[in-house]
Amino acid sequence: MIEISAIPVFVAVAENGGFAAAARRLGITKSAVSKRIGALEAHLGTQLFHRSTRSISLTEAGEIYLTHAIQALGSAQEAEDAVAAVQGQPVGHLRVSAPMSFGRLYIAPLLTEFLAAFPDITMDLTMDDRVVDLIDAGLDMAIRAGTLPDSALIVRRLAPIHSVLVAAPSYLSRQGAPQHPEDLLAHNCLHYAYSRDPMEWVFQGPHGEVRTRTTGTLRINNSETLCTALLDGLGIGRLPTFVAGSRMATGDLVRVLPEYAFSEQTLYAVFPERRHMPMKVRAFVDFLAERIGKGRPPWDVEAGLIS
Repeated sequence: MIEISAIPVFVAVAENGGFAAAARRLGITKSAVSKRIGALEAHLGTQLFHRSTRSISLTEAGEIYLTHAIQALGSAQEAEDAVAAVQGQPVGHLRVSAPMSFGRLYIAPLLTEFLAAFPDITMDLTMDDRVVDLIDAGLDMAIRAGTLPDSALIVRRLAPIHSVLVAAPSYLSRQGAPQHPEDLLAHNCLHYAYSRDPMEWVFQGPHGEVRTRTTGTLRINNSETLCTALLDGLGIGRLPTFVAGSRMATGDLVRVLPEYAFSEQTLYAVFPERRHMPMKVRAFVDFLAERIGKGRPPWDVEAGLIS
């Protein structure tokens, strides 16, 4: 009999780079993982992993088997989704990735309501500002902001995303407020590390596009931590309004160069192209669209961009 139950264990070991990591992902013991892999290798009559005291890697046979194992898991998932569709109730385990700051501020507070509404769904939420491959990471969907590259992903627009240039009043009282983007050359500009070009800020001004190269003492990969540095008066920085809005509403941050705007971006839900969209994915996307995709984004109201 084919060791079908060992296939997801094998894929977890291959994707996570070790037995211990796979065990944590699957919620079983390391010894159970080792036994499953051993039984699979005995059944196939070949070694799937090179093992050493420090690392594990796929053999040539393991690489071939992994390709087919991933396809098999995908087919099994589609079968589960098809059954769920017949039953008319979303079920299953949902794996979602979201940007760190937006996920903490606007996705996490909605999870209790969502899981109460769909009690047959369980969820893994991974919050990370890096863009990962959904299929390689075993994700059902992701929330992403910005300009999406061409890909085979299915996309659904959720909400507009605006960024603003802000600083603390204490910084501006010491250094003065810039009147033109070129004045930023004389200021300490703080940068978000995962921007396509963190050091160049592109504005739409009264007379068209203005590009400005900036320098500063801090570059960081998390918007909320960047916001903290700005609140401390360290410099001027670009923040999304979903982070800056509440601080602008209280006056802790003020907008700099309000006549010069950054281009609007978009918050998307993205998921792999499949013959059948899983009901659990559709349920979560529809839920998010209803909660954050309708009406005026509250973060833009707080930032004063809309009334």
